[in-house]
Amino acid sequence: MEKFKKILAPVDLSSLSKTGLSYALEIAKAAPGGEVLAYNVIPPGETPYPQAAHKWFATHGDLPQLKKVIEERKALLAKFIAENFAGLLPHVSVREEVEIGIPHRKIVEKALQEKVDMVVICTHGRTGLRHMLIGSVSEQIVRRAPCPVLTVPPPRETRRERLAKSG
Repeated sequence: MEKFKKILAPVDLSSLSKTGLSYALEIAKAAPGGEVLAYNVIPPGETPYPQAAHKWFATHGDLPQLKKVIEERKALLAKFIAENFAGLLPHVSVREEVEIGIPHRKIVEKALQEKVDMVVICTHGRTGLRHMLIGSVSEQIVRRAPCPVLTVPPPRETRRERLAKSG
């Protein structure tokens, strides 16, 4: 079986994405020359121009307010990785990228552009009505990705905590 050397790890800066990124780093570490692309997609609703941010940025890319949002998120992503994965960073090449767009679409596009060997993403563990109403970025990626996708379930404590809060 071939090694997964180039791995795309979508990161939303949550504790769940920490789990997914951890898996991606460990898999890449096992392959000589392994690389992880930690990729954060800012949904348009989290920008100053929610109705058209991803379209504007894709065509113009020079709107100062959107550039500022991206630069701030890049700093948060770098801090997130440095604080949580310092022990793995010397063993794996990690690139960080931040873009604005519809998360599942941007992740699939990035997987195609980068010709990654695998996408590793943590699921939120939603079920039932919440899953139907909110949908699943992971599910959309699994359906559309040009490569294998490893979906990592949330840690058991997280699932129990979530069920206790919703129930």
